[in-house]
Amino acid sequence: MKQGSIKISRFNEGLTVFKPDYYLNKGKKIISDLLDKDIPFKKLAIISDKIYQGGIFKRIFVEKEEFAHKYVTASDMVKSEPLDTAKNISIKYTPWIEDMTLKKNQILVSCAGTVGNTTIVNDNFSGCIGSQEIIRVETSDIPFGFLYAYLSTPTVNQYIQSMVYGAVVPRISPSELGSLPILLPKTHTQNGIHNLIVESMRLRAEASKLLREAQHLISTEVNYKKESSNYTNSLKNILSSHQIRFESNYYTSEGYNIQEHIRKGSYKNLAEVSEKIYRPGIFKRHYVENGIEFFGGADIVKAIPQSEKKLSIARTKHLGALKIQEDQILVTCGGTIGYTVLVNAYLSGKTASQHILRVKAKEIKTGYLFAFMSSELGLKAIQSFTYGSVIPQIEPHHLELLPIPILEDVIMNKIHEMIMLYKKNIAIAIEKELEAISLVEKEIEEWQK
Repeated sequence: MKQGSIKISRFNEGLTVFKPDYYLNKGKKIISDLLDKDIPFKKLAIISDKIYQGGIFKRIFVEKEEFAHKYVTASDMVKSEPLDTAKNISIKYTPWIEDMTLKKNQILVSCAGTVGNTTIVNDNFSGCIGSQEIIRVETSDIPFGFLYAYLSTPTVNQYIQSMVYGAVVPRISPSELGSLPILLPKTHTQNGIHNLIVESMRLRAEASKLLREAQHLISTEVNYKKESSNYTNSLKNILSSHQIRFESNYYTSEGYNIQEHIRKGSYKNLAEVSEKIYRPGIFKRHYVENGIEFFGGADIVKAIPQSEKKLSIARTKHLGALKIQEDQILVTCGGTIGYTVLVNAYLSGKTASQHILRVKAKEIKTGYLFAFMSSELGLKAIQSFTYGSVIPQIEPHHLELLPIPILEDVIMNKIHEMIMLYKKNIAIAIEKELEAISLVEKEIEEWQK
């Protein structure tokens, strides 16, 4: 049970609310105490040119990209590659296109379900349609990079949680968010933090461009044309196939067709071009406050992979098998299937769950292997191995059978170099973004002294 005391003057701040959680929230208490010290601030609504959510409308999704915009949800926006999971929403049947379109340098805040996640729109996904469960913030009053870093700090995120309402689905509206106090350090500090965020955005956009170009090269060389699925198959073909499966959806999936197309050319199975593919066994988890960071499948695909869960170093058996290493390729294999992440310097040394397969290239370039596995062709081919009627799964012995197209050395080398630069840019971008957020937290700590 939480208990504490508050000043009567706090009832005059912001929202007229009588919930204990609102006033006893740690982030709110810290910021309210600083306001009592006359730290310079402005409310978010005052410094925003626009702060809005977008209207509610019936969403019509289509298959063909020429008739669609990419539709980014609140869960998509925080991923390293938001477009990887974005659906195609109909141009014809989507109203208020101008208002719903995400614009470069907008700050996005999730406002339903999971409230308070933030990101900033870069060249990678500007021009996409954003969900109505995203609040857009635009400002020219203060540097947008500083504002983004401020909203991303743990202290401010805690404050935002105090404003949440809704007994079933937690929510926050632009009106509530607009009452958030924005503490203002000196202008040169704001500019320094802003510059770190701008550089991070540039590196991310450049990295995404490199990844898309590499994947496009593979797609061009493989030259797969979507075919109608085979709805009949003989027992003889099934028994002589690479994997004996009797589920109809395996043989009628596009991933199966992609696999068969690749096998008509030069290819090797993944087992031939990688070290042993594995995932750790099930183990008892001991979480502590100052342990080693532990990622689930949803964590590794985030723009900044972070987890509140930290494993005890002393009490966790087989810690070495849980640790991830630079240049490993991680593949989600439980629940959400087939999404891949290349381990960079930031991720290396942390731990990941048994729902993530580990792949390490051997006799093939790491960058090329990752580019194929993370492409649409690779994703659909991996997902075709899925089994399980309740929780979808794939196993190492499934992934071993994934056919990897073998292209000319000069092309594979070029793709590898592009991906290695992609990996480096992502790691530096994360470092700069975390540095900016840390600088804001340090300012808040200094003000408290």
